[in-house]
Amino acid sequence: MTSPSLRKLGSSGLEVFPLCLGGNVFGWTADEAASFAVLDAYAAAGGNFLDTADSYSAWIDGNQGGESETIIGRWVRARGNRDDVVIATKVSQHPEFPGLTAANIKAAADASLRRLGTDHIDLYYTHFDKPEVPVEEIVGALDELVRAGKVRHIAASNISPERLRASLEFSDREGLAKYVALQPHYNLVSRDTYEGELQDVAARYGLAAVPYYALAAGFLTGKYRPGTTVDSARAGRVAQYLDSERGRRVLTALDEIAQAHGAAVPTVALAWLAARPTVAAPIASARTVEQLPALLAVAELTLTDAELARLTRASA
Repeated sequence: MTSPSLRKLGSSGLEVFPLCLGGNVFGWTADEAASFAVLDAYAAAGGNFLDTADSYSAWIDGNQGGESETIIGRWVRARGNRDDVVIATKVSQHPEFPGLTAANIKAAADASLRRLGTDHIDLYYTHFDKPEVPVEEIVGALDELVRAGKVRHIAASNISPERLRASLEFSDREGLAKYVALQPHYNLVSRDTYEGELQDVAARYGLAAVPYYALAAGFLTGKYRPGTTVDSARAGRVAQYLDSERGRRVLTALDEIAQAHGAAVPTVALAWLAARPTVAAPIASARTVEQLPALLAVAELTLTDAELARLTRASA
């Protein structure tokens, strides 16, 4: 029986928990033991949607990329739950497999499959579009992976509306595998990164949006306030939001709505995002089990129309 909290992911037939667990911290700010604990707690709460990329976390000294996939793969093998989880990963940014040529897409997919210890990837994203590569080459390579059974569904991230539309039209014209989801940068203090033409293309073609930076690098958790310092690898990024009038308006609205529901601030921020047109599941990551409850609670929190409208106005 399907859990009532699961959502359909576009036209894919996949059903996913309304919070996608970000794997960017696995092998970075969360070691393997901490990552396993977070994954266990997420799964115990009904979570089934994991997001990673072949490049996580190549930016750390001593890492090569693929650390997050490796940890997820070990966890899935240890728990024997491969059929219970939807694993999404991405191609184009791994130091050894950069770009989106057909040959690279296929080689990178095989490397991801090895690290994940599985014979298929449920959702395979182009991580950053490479406009120098024709969409025909990219979609053609992804279609081969689908036909080979290595990938179930394909998706795109960090792509222009024009390239996304051209990719979808090519898939339709040639009868090839077609993007079912889009991973945009989107949250209460970054709306123009998705709303407008990109969202229009997603809506027209029935794509599910799975937004990253759903909590604006931690700003929308409410832990960053004027005059406070937070021990976080991302603290530098949130100053831009704290210093803006819009950022302060959004925090005020979040505080008051959270108080009215007896909910945590990040839960409210995620609930607004989850209620936006086309959005299937926002992505948020947790490096400790203690950070998870406020994220998972998005599955249970429904904001009123008036509350949603207030947040939309505050974030304008």
